[in-house]
Amino acid sequence: MSTTKYKSGPVILKDMKELIAKLHPLERKTVPHLRENASVQDLIEVTGLSDVEVMRALQWLENKNVLKIESSSKEVVQLGDNGINYLKNGLPEIRYLEIIKEKPMAVNDIIATKELNPQEVGVSTGLLKSKSAIDMKDGKVAITDRGIKLLQSEPLEMSFLKKLERDNINIESLSDEEKYAFDALMKRKDIIKINEIKTKTITLTDIGKKLAKEKIDMNFIDALTPNMLKEGTWKKKKFRAYDIEINVPQIEGGKRHFVNQAVDYIKKIWLELGFKEMEGNLIQTSFWDLDALFVPQDHPARQMQDTFYIKNPNKGKLPKDWKKVAEVHKNGGDTGSKGWGSYDEEIAKENLLRTHTTVLSAQTLANLKKEDLPAKFFSVGKVFRNEALDWKHLFEFYQVEGIVVDPNANMKHLKGYLKEFYRKMGYTDVRMRPAHFPYTEPSVEVEVFHPTKKEWIELGGAGIFRPEVTKPLLGFECPVLAWGQGMGRIISEYWKITDIRDLYKNDLKQLREMKYWMK
Repeated sequence: MSTTKYKSGPVILKDMKELIAKLHPLERKTVPHLRENASVQDLIEVTGLSDVEVMRALQWLENKNVLKIESSSKEVVQLGDNGINYLKNGLPEIRYLEIIKEKPMAVNDIIATKELNPQEVGVSTGLLKSKSAIDMKDGKVAITDRGIKLLQSEPLEMSFLKKLERDNINIESLSDEEKYAFDALMKRKDIIKINEIKTKTITLTDIGKKLAKEKIDMNFIDALTPNMLKEGTWKKKKFRAYDIEINVPQIEGGKRHFVNQAVDYIKKIWLELGFKEMEGNLIQTSFWDLDALFVPQDHPARQMQDTFYIKNPNKGKLPKDWKKVAEVHKNGGDTGSKGWGSYDEEIAKENLLRTHTTVLSAQTLANLKKEDLPAKFFSVGKVFRNEALDWKHLFEFYQVEGIVVDPNANMKHLKGYLKEFYRKMGYTDVRMRPAHFPYTEPSVEVEVFHPTKKEWIELGGAGIFRPEVTKPLLGFECPVLAWGQGMGRIISEYWKITDIRDLYKNDLKQLREMKYWMK
C-alpha cells in the first residue's frame, strides 16, 4: 500500500497499477524520461512535447505525489544590441584611437569620417579623457602614450563581451576583473543587460522512483468517440481510469466589483431615508460646476492644476437664466452680497470634467418650485481632480453628495442625516468642525473616529448653501443643507485598505479574495 497526498486530502493507492491506470496521455509520454534533477527543458527535448504540455504533465504528476517541482532563479549578464555590434566592429573608443593615431584631429573631423556616430564620439571622448588616453591641444584631439598602450592590448571590456558571446554569465560568479568590466559597461547604453532566468528542476519521490521503472502502456483510450461506438473498436481497447480524487482548479464565480457593491449599498441608505437620486453628465460647463456655486472666476481651483478642461468641444451652452448668476457674481444681485465685482460669459462657457457632484445639486435646485418643497436629493458619482496620484489621492473618485431643501431645515438636521449615514457605514463616532467652503455658510468638516488608527480623520465637507447660491437658482431664499463626502476613504476601512489606489488596481487575486460588502 502506498499513500499519495492530494490538495484535497490523502489517497490510498492499492498498487502501482492503479496509479498507471489514471495517467493522462501527456503524463504517459513524460514518465519514461523522468530522472532525478531533470529540467523542464530536458523533458521538452526528449519527449517532443511543447513546454506547456510538459508543465501540465509535471503539475499533474506532482499532484499525484510522483515528483516535486522546485523553482529557482538567477540573474545573468547578457549581450545587448550595442554589445553585439561592438563585438563585430570593435569598441567605439578603440576605433576612435585608431582614427587619431596617425595625427591629431578636431572632433568634427572625427565625426566626418563616419566611422563613429556623433553619440559614440561624445561618449568615447569623455571616456578616453578619463583614462588619459587622449589630450586636447589647439582644438584637436591627440593620442597619448597611454592611448597607444590601449591599442596594443585587448581591453577588459572586450574580453568580457567575448565571454558573454559564448554563454550568459551568472552575476554572482563574476571575478574582480569581470566586475570592473561589468561596472564600466553597465554605465553605457545597451551594451550589456541583466536578465532573470528562472529554472525548474524535478525531484522524484519514492513513488516517482518506482513509477519511472514501470513499463507504461500507451495502447489505451483516453476519450470515447462516436465512431468507436459505431464500429465497436472500443471493445479491444483499454480505457484510462477516471481520477475523481485529483484536485481540480478552483472555479471563481462572477461577482460585482467590491467598489460597486459599496456604491449600491450607499445608494440604498439614502433611498431608505427618503432621498431621490440625482444624475447628470460627467462633462459640465464652468457655469454649472463653479459659477452657480458662487466660486469666483479667478479662484485657484479653476486653474489647470485642479481642473481638467475639455478642448473640444471648447464652449458649452449657458441656461436661459444665466444672467441671474452673473449679477450675483458682479454685485451680489438681490442677495445682499457685494459679489466678486466681475463676470466673464466666455469663462462660464468653458467645458470641463466635473470637479464635484455638487454641480448636480445646483442643477436640481434650478428645476425646483416652491410647491415641490420639502425635498431631499442625493448622488453617488465620479468626479475628477487634476491631482498627483499617491496613497491618499486619486484623480478620479466617487463623491457622496446630498441636499435637503426645506424652509425649516437647520444645522441639527444636517448633523442628524450625516450621523445616521456614517452609523450605517460602520462609524459610530462622528463630529463636525467649523470650516470654510466657497458655497456654504456656515460650513463644517465632517470627521469620524477611525476604529483602527484610533484617530479622527476628515472625510468631507458640509454646510448650508449661501443665499448667493440658492436665490438665483431657486428664485427665492430657502435653507439648503448640503454635503459632499469622499467615498474612497469611507469604504477603505471595511477592507483594511491603506492605499486608496488599491481600490482600483484590478488585481484578479484581490478581486477574488475581497469579502462581500455586508454592512
